Amino acid sequence: MAYFGSIMDSRFGAELVGALERRLPSATITHVEHVPARQARYAEWPSWVQPELKQVLIDAGVSRPYAHQTACAQLAWEGRDVVVSTGTSSGKSLGYQLPVLTALAQDPTACAMYLTPTKALGSDQLQATLRMTRSAGLTSINPAPYDGDTPAEARAGIREQTRFVFTNPDMLHAGILGSHAKWARLLRHLRYVVVDECHTYRGVFGANVALVLRRLLRIARAYGASPTVVFASATAADPAGQARRLCGREVAAVTEDCAPAGERTIVLWEPGFIEGAEGEGGAPVRYPATAEAATIMAELLRQGARTLTFVRSRRAAETVAMRAQEDLVVAGRADMAERVASYRAGYLAEDRRALERRLDEGDLLGLATTNALELGIDVGGLDAVVMAGFPGTVASFRQQAGRAGRRGQGSIAVMVARDEPMDTYLVHHPAALLGRPVENSVFNPSNPYILRGHVYCAAVERPLTDGDVDAFGAREVVEELTAAGLLRRRPRGWFAVPQLGCEVTPESAHAQVSIRGGVGEQVMIVDVTDGRLLGTVDAGRAMSQVYDGAVYIHQGEYYVVQSLDLDDYVALVAPERPDYSTQARSTTDITVLGAPHALVAPSPGLQVASVDVEVVDRVTGYVVRLADGTVSEHIPLDLPEQRLHTRAVAYTVDPLVLDELGITAGETPGALHAAEHAAIGLLPLLATCDRWDIGGVSTALHPDTLLPTVFVYDGHPGGAGFADEGFARFHEWIEATYEAVRSCGCEDGCPSCVQSPKCGNGNQPLDKRAALKLLGALVTMTA
Repeated sequence: MAYFGSIMDSRFGAELVGALERRLPSATITHVEHVPARQARYAEWPSWVQPELKQVLIDAGVSRPYAHQTACAQLAWEGRDVVVSTGTSSGKSLGYQLPVLTALAQDPTACAMYLTPTKALGSDQLQATLRMTRSAGLTSINPAPYDGDTPAEARAGIREQTRFVFTNPDMLHAGILGSHAKWARLLRHLRYVVVDECHTYRGVFGANVALVLRRLLRIARAYGASPTVVFASATAADPAGQARRLCGREVAAVTEDCAPAGERTIVLWEPGFIEGAEGEGGAPVRYPATAEAATIMAELLRQGARTLTFVRSRRAAETVAMRAQEDLVVAGRADMAERVASYRAGYLAEDRRALERRLDEGDLLGLATTNALELGIDVGGLDAVVMAGFPGTVASFRQQAGRAGRRGQGSIAVMVARDEPMDTYLVHHPAALLGRPVENSVFNPSNPYILRGHVYCAAVERPLTDGDVDAFGAREVVEELTAAGLLRRRPRGWFAVPQLGCEVTPESAHAQVSIRGGVGEQVMIVDVTDGRLLGTVDAGRAMSQVYDGAVYIHQGEYYVVQSLDLDDYVALVAPERPDYSTQARSTTDITVLGAPHALVAPSPGLQVASVDVEVVDRVTGYVVRLADGTVSEHIPLDLPEQRLHTRAVAYTVDPLVLDELGITAGETPGALHAAEHAAIGLLPLLATCDRWDIGGVSTALHPDTLLPTVFVYDGHPGGAGFADEGFARFHEWIEATYEAVRSCGCEDGCPSCVQSPKCGNGNQPLDKRAALKLLGALVTMTA
């Protein structure tokens, strides 16, 4: 094992890395970085802060606020919308708690609202606020949660009594705006709206949240309120721009982090190869990131470092915790194994709270979790963070790494690369992860497919005026809804009206809009043996995940799909333990719609365009893959095609250019296909998306362009902004793609470079060597 990177001068980090090196000698530590400790910078208490509140904070050890906390609080107190964007554990909460709680203390009718993307963060912030208000004697504020976990019998009391409601965008949309008359008291006196962790609102989710926020501000104005919005964010590329896109108003930014920080050691880790194992096309196979992370977690615990391990799925959280427990038992530390657990969405609220409490109090030594614990929750005493794979964005990477060392002690963060292009690129190009600003949070509130549902909901909440329509940027959408009979123009504006035979009515409008961005109806996955609802999947993905015969895994249990009924939106599954896995095969056709939004020709023989496209996808069957990776049979399926109107970035290459590069006609399909896969794997480096949010098509002769063409498109109706970001930063994107493929040590292509886990054609054909020639030429042609 070898180190590459900065010299380690953290003894704490060096000792732990040495122990990991001895435990897993087949792995490679590609980079180690030591981040030194930072001193705090303080400011004086603002003169307007409620004296009792100030005393509570001083008694709790906050003798003076950090300078960024005072700057944020002062702007909010003056009624200016503000975003505070500083590092993890920098005390952003105090920046909004001071003005909000002081205003609520001084005006017995004033109200506030707090929005969180995750339940764990909301619960943590609510408990902190309850402690402060009780200690300061501010009992009339009655902070209370209003989310999916709130018992039905408690909801009326909360609506009538709380002056500080803690909720999430989903409940704000459906439960508060959908029945705003019941919330008239709070909306009439709404002074502040706090939007926490606002950098997480991106893609379709971000566009939905932006429109929900704008609807909230519109309804508050109708009740006579003009609330100030305070945004809190981890370090963001453009915090003021992000906040402005979310609320539609100008926002001041506080970005200088004045909090102290303990020293941190960051380790980039590449698992070794499994001896004798061969993957698709004979490619070597690395140890899975989750298995490696479990071993690293167990070793860190044995070394006395309390550890949080982040994984990408609910199932992986369970698996990593179990493997770490087994590792500790084998090592003779069964006492430690009992203090390791998993945490994820889907647990009952009381179970989640109990785990959070046990972790904070030190009873739990290790926890494997999904990103449900990434945000804000203040867990003290953690020494180490392990990430099973790059979490998707640099912002998330920094958030997760910052979970440890929150009390100023030294900490270590280990990122274990998964076997795919993005992770491979980052562990071999550490500057792309550790030395660059975070990504732009990409989302588009003007997407007509998303705007349509929100505009109709807004009309249900209150008739739309001309000013409202312009503020939403929704002229065309309103005309379309009016033509469809869903809106009717009257002197006071546009009214929502019921339409006979239409599934959308004023009563069902809010239920029809999915804030988290699912496509179409939800298909219920039901266990036929006992009728249990195991989960749901949106109709857009059901045909590639729960088709007849598919192997479905839920919480570590295996099921085989008996039937998929797309009329009743239900997939029936039966528990089995098959000795094989299944993978869908599909065909995808893509058609260019109209003229390009933008077109550039950076060099003769190359054109890059931003275009609207229609993608027609059809699952044609699936392959049965045995445990050793071999394919035993292909099963055909007869499923309906799916049509998606979306946005794509496309590039065409003149065949003469391919000839000059030495890429023959026979090699062209494999070169384009491999380049497409690698580019999809690297687009999340620039746009805040996951590779599962985007798709691609490559063809040696496309009927619309009559040239060899590669498309990369957004997997959401109308687009989510990802392809637009790829077009805007095409050279940077292609350069990173070329570097990722070039630096991969395999001969003919593997999951680390050009193979894709979601390829509908079974990763055929792929030609890594020809793709390298093409990508290298694209880098030169776009320089």
